[in-house]
Amino acid sequence: MPQNEYMDRFRRLHGRRFDHEERSRKKEARQAHKQSEDAQNLRGLRAKLNQQKRHKEKIQMRKQLKAHEERDVKSAGEKDPSAPLPNYLLDRSNPSTAKALSTSIKNKRKDAAARFAVPLPKVKGIAEEEMFKVIQTGKKVNKKSWKRMITKPMGLRYKKAHVTHPELGVTVFLPILGVKKNPSNPLYTQLGVLSKGTILEINVSELGLTTTSGRVIWGRFAQITNNPDLDGVVNAVLLV
Repeated sequence: MPQNEYMDRFRRLHGRRFDHEERSRKKEARQAHKQSEDAQNLRGLRAKLNQQKRHKEKIQMRKQLKAHEERDVKSAGEKDPSAPLPNYLLDRSNPSTAKALSTSIKNKRKDAAARFAVPLPKVKGIAEEEMFKVIQTGKKVNKKSWKRMITKPMGLRYKKAHVTHPELGVTVFLPILGVKKNPSNPLYTQLGVLSKGTILEINVSELGLTTTSGRVIWGRFAQITNNPDLDGVVNAVLLV
C-alpha cells in the first residue's frame, strides 16, 4: 500500500463518523458563503484565477440546465410518431411544454411586479442645502460653533397618515410605524425624513386584512404622494 493512502486504510478498518453525512451536507451548504467571501476579499492574481474558475463553473451549470430543459421539451411532432413529417416541416414544430412554462413564469413575474409597483416610480431628489439649515450657536468668542437643523418634517413628528387603499377605494387615518425608505438619500432614511415618494410602514390592523393562513396583517408599506412640509398632512397610497 502506498504511504499516502493511510486515510483510506483507516476508513476501511474503523469506518466513518456517525454524523459524517450531516457534516458533509452542512459543509456543502456553506460553500456558497465561502465562495462569496473569497470573491469579495481576494486581490490580484488570486482574484483573477478565482473569477476564471467561477466563470467556467457557471458555463457548465448553464449547459446542464439547458440540457435538462431540452430533455423536458416536447415538440409537436413527437405526438404521433407513426406519421412522419417531411424535412421542410421539421423546423416548424414549436416546443409546447417549454413555451407554456416560460410564458407562465413571465406572467407571474409581471403580476408580482405590478402588484408591488409603487405609485410614484420617479421622485425628485432633495439637496442637503434644502434639507439642513446651519445655525450658529454659542457666544461671540466661539464664532465657529454651529449645528444643523432639519427643515423638512420628520417621521416622529407625524403620528398618523391618510392612507388610501387602491383596490377598496377607501381612505383611512392610520398610525405610522416608521420610515422604511426615502429614495432621495440614504441619510434621509436614517433620519426619518418625510418627503414625496417616501415609503412608510403603516399599521393596518384596523382594516382587518388577513393572510391566506388567517393571520391578521399588522403592518403594510405605503408611499407618500404629497409634500408634507407644504400641506401639513401626510397622504399615502397603500402598496398591495
